[in-house]
Amino acid sequence: MEDMKKDQRVYIKSKRFPGVRWREHPTRKHGVAFDKYFVIRYTLDGKDRQESLGWGSAGWTEQKANARLAELKEAQRTGQGAVTLAEKRERAEAKRQAEAEARAVEERENITLAQAWEKYLPVAQANKAAHTAYAEEAAYRLWLSPTLADKPLRDIKPIHLERIKKTMTEAGRSAQTVRHVLAALRQVFNFAKRHGLYAGDNPVSLVKKPAADARRLRFLTHGEADRLLAALAERESNTHDMALLALNCGLRAGEIFHLTWGDVDLERGVLVLRDTKSGKTRVAYMTEVVTAMFASMERRGQNDLVFPSAKGGRMTQISETFNRVVASLGLNNGVTDPRQKVVFHTLRHTFASWLVEQGVDLYSVKELMGHGTLAMTERYSHLAPDTLRRAVKKLESSMDKSKGKIVQINATK
Repeated sequence: MEDMKKDQRVYIKSKRFPGVRWREHPTRKHGVAFDKYFVIRYTLDGKDRQESLGWGSAGWTEQKANARLAELKEAQRTGQGAVTLAEKRERAEAKRQAEAEARAVEERENITLAQAWEKYLPVAQANKAAHTAYAEEAAYRLWLSPTLADKPLRDIKPIHLERIKKTMTEAGRSAQTVRHVLAALRQVFNFAKRHGLYAGDNPVSLVKKPAADARRLRFLTHGEADRLLAALAERESNTHDMALLALNCGLRAGEIFHLTWGDVDLERGVLVLRDTKSGKTRVAYMTEVVTAMFASMERRGQNDLVFPSAKGGRMTQISETFNRVVASLGLNNGVTDPRQKVVFHTLRHTFASWLVEQGVDLYSVKELMGHGTLAMTERYSHLAPDTLRRAVKKLESSMDKSKGKIVQINATK
């Protein structure tokens, strides 16, 4: 028998319990006698087997060893239970794992919104723009936590979200603010699903979002843009250059933050935009003033950021200098509608508006803006009345030319 051949040490037979053996430790005492190591011997499928149990100092005795041997023999006789210690250990480990998995499932099914939020927030703060993470934290703290913090995710239903919508509306919050709160909750549920903390449906997807048109309507005149750029140039060259880029190429702030020198192709006059909002890489075309701006800058390595932060890393938000300059120019004086306020994104909006005013077709504007659908670009269609009028004039002209070719058909009597 293989295990007996490996262990050539001398074991003494128990006088009271056949099949139980033990050997003494050469030096270590257990009580007044030397410590004993117990094994059991038995026959299984016609082969002799020996299996180790342990030391007396660990709790083993002849009686316990005999009881364990009796369990194995009973399992052999009845065909129920483990017939070897190795099998018994395997079954015990399998049971332990099953119990651990059951506990994990129970914990997952009972995880509360507060617990999920604690796991989500650090990830959001590390991977999202600072103002976005702050807005989500405010949404949770002010509107979600008071009523849902201690509720398990599996128990959060659309009805609970409808109540939050009602509470926010009664408190005078705008439809867009309600949408932001629901979006923050949706992000938490999506995070929980991705990380195996929740397996159900996202309840936010079952709630109707209040209608809100948060699209920015304001765009700058050429005079306003010139004054803004001039003031920025006097205050902070980096912010001026980013504003110039947004105004002339329609870049989002995030696209500017990700821009590296390897993405700037002065020879072809293009910028390669990666990590865009749509997830697709696209090309932006430089104007002469943008080309001149890049040519005047110190060019660094291909992977170096064009506009690094003060610490050398990637920026997460536009300098507050931009807002201070906008305020000093009075561009937002008397403006109460947030959609009409001048912010950095207004420069991208201005880029598109100017294109349409110059008669550029909406499809071309869509491609230059990197919009996912034409519907996103159609907000600018009202800025091209002359283009639409010219289209009707062309139809009218073609109809005039065909008048002489019209054949009169007499009605059948």
